[in-house]
Amino acid sequence: MTWRAQVITISTRAAAGIWSDTSGPILIDGLGNAGFDVTGPIVVSDGDPVEQALMAAVADGVDLVLTTGGTGHTPADLTPEMTRRVIDRESPGLAEAIRAYGVANGVPTAVMSRGIAGLAGTTLIVNLPGSPGGAKDGLAVLLPIIDHLLDQIHGGDHQRAD
Repeated sequence: MTWRAQVITISTRAAAGIWSDTSGPILIDGLGNAGFDVTGPIVVSDGDPVEQALMAAVADGVDLVLTTGGTGHTPADLTPEMTRRVIDRESPGLAEAIRAYGVANGVPTAVMSRGIAGLAGTTLIVNLPGSPGGAKDGLAVLLPIIDHLLDQIHGGDHQRAD
């Protein structure tokens, strides 16, 4: 099965054309190389536009939404709050694993990401940091498990060793 994915970059400066999105293209390439039918990156400003973009992706029926940016501690970093407005159930282990991966690979500031992960219907949404390294860390954690994870979300069973 070919999974559908959407990448959303959250950056007020990138949305205004002040600077270039560097993490969104990394996610597009990584997902594309993994066989996803991927669109984006859509670049939106912090705040309410994040919720609107997430709702549009869910309404479009994509299987996976990866966001990049807006997970820090500045007053404008509201991606987790906007994501919580959209999801039905959280999947905290995914966000924890992404932070732990960054720290284990020499990036102590990875723990500063407030990103969350969760389900909106059958769409998995995962918040990633807005840095190229954070995008790569997210792919490193998600790609080995994503087929099984998305299969479960769509009603598949647990894999068994026997």
